[in-house]
Amino acid sequence: MRMSFPFSAIVGQDEMKLALLIAAVDARIGGVMVFGDRGTGKSTAVRALAALLPSVPAAHAGYQDGTARKGQVPVPFVDLPLGATEDRVVGALDLERALGSGIKAFEPGLLARANGGFLYIDEVNLLEDHIVDLLLDVAASGENVVEREGLSIRHPARFVLVGSGNPEEGELRPQLLDRFGLSVEVRTPQDLTQRVEILKRCDAFERDPAAFTEIWRRSQRKTQNRIAHGRAMLSGVTIPDAVLAYASRLCMAVGADGLRGELTLMRSARALAALDGVENVGTVHVRQVAPLALRHRLRRNVLDETGSTARIERALEELAA
Repeated sequence: MRMSFPFSAIVGQDEMKLALLIAAVDARIGGVMVFGDRGTGKSTAVRALAALLPSVPAAHAGYQDGTARKGQVPVPFVDLPLGATEDRVVGALDLERALGSGIKAFEPGLLARANGGFLYIDEVNLLEDHIVDLLLDVAASGENVVEREGLSIRHPARFVLVGSGNPEEGELRPQLLDRFGLSVEVRTPQDLTQRVEILKRCDAFERDPAAFTEIWRRSQRKTQNRIAHGRAMLSGVTIPDAVLAYASRLCMAVGADGLRGELTLMRSARALAALDGVENVGTVHVRQVAPLALRHRLRRNVLDETGSTARIERALEELAA
């Protein structure tokens, strides 16, 4: 089985790693959209996080066809290729067998395989709109329904949806972008020392994956424990009214559309507090996750051509004044 690059060994890209950790603690946040240059470790980071998470009961991973499955299995990680058909994504019913013998024969799709894990879509901005709509609906409901000629089957499809893409190669519709919980911007590192360190670690991993992974075992275990502890205490983390008011004022200040941004901001701040082992969310948590939760939800202002991140940072400074 191919080994994944250790999550803890990824150099830089702190915002992307934080977004993935937050999504791993609370899947209700709605997935992560990663914009940026090619070759910046987007898929590597998602695979690394999936491999880092504790194994899950076999009965909770993948599609259940009625056969007994016991024991623990790795967290599923499923790639969705651009050319995938709808049947390959959602699964297909064998109509001939169903009509001839009355048996609902179902061929599971990618959504079924991703249950309990991660569904990764590279260049999601180039995927057909109706497929993206379908994916987002299933990700929100946690259930996939396949209907053909009066026959239907439904199965659980709970996964963390992660999309990546380069905006220069095609825009993602604003309505769809808004459905992603968090948005991350990644760039090719411009620091020479950092670039050299990336090369050294990649080379060491390629030469001897087992030895390299062993070096990072302790750091990996710390991250595993942080995620497990965050998940365990998430439901007990409280958000004071003053912090909720602060989050709402921020969303109003930047002109975020709807209330989805505020809900995501609240959930993300709670997940971050849980990761930090804190029982009460503070404004510091809201400030840290604000760019992730809001940058892709801002209305375009023809009188203000500054980037979304800059507008959020400016609003945070004004609220702190």
